[in-house]
Amino acid sequence: MGRLSTHVLDTALGKPAAGVKIWLYRVSGNSHKKIAEVVTNGDGRTDAPLLTGDALKTGTYELVFFAGDYLRASGQSTGEVLFLNEIPIRFGVPDADQHYHVPLLISPFAYSTYRGS
Repeated sequence: MGRLSTHVLDTALGKPAAGVKIWLYRVSGNSHKKIAEVVTNGDGRTDAPLLTGDALKTGTYELVFFAGDYLRASGQSTGEVLFLNEIPIRFGVPDADQHYHVPLLISPFAYSTYRGS
C-alpha cells in the first residue's frame, strides 16, 4: 500500500520545525487541486501520512510549505518581504504502491529536499 509523507527540519536551529503549515495539491497540466492541508507537530512531522492507499494515485503533486510564517514565529526572519516565504516542491509519483517521503530542510536563506524513506 502506497503512502505520501513529509517532515520539516530547521537546519539553522538544528531541530524539527513545529507548526509549519503545508498544503498538498494534485497537479494536472495548468490545474492545481488542493487535496490536503496539515500542520507539522512538535517532531516536525504530520500526525498521519498525507495520502495512503487508493488516495495516492500516479501523477504529479505539489507540496507548498509556508516557511515564512514559521521563520517569523521562530524569530529567524522579520519584515514584510522574506527571502523564503512559500516553498513549493513539485514531484512525481510513478508508482502509487510505493512510499514517497518528501522532507524539507529549511533555514532563513536556503532549503533542500530529497526522496526519503
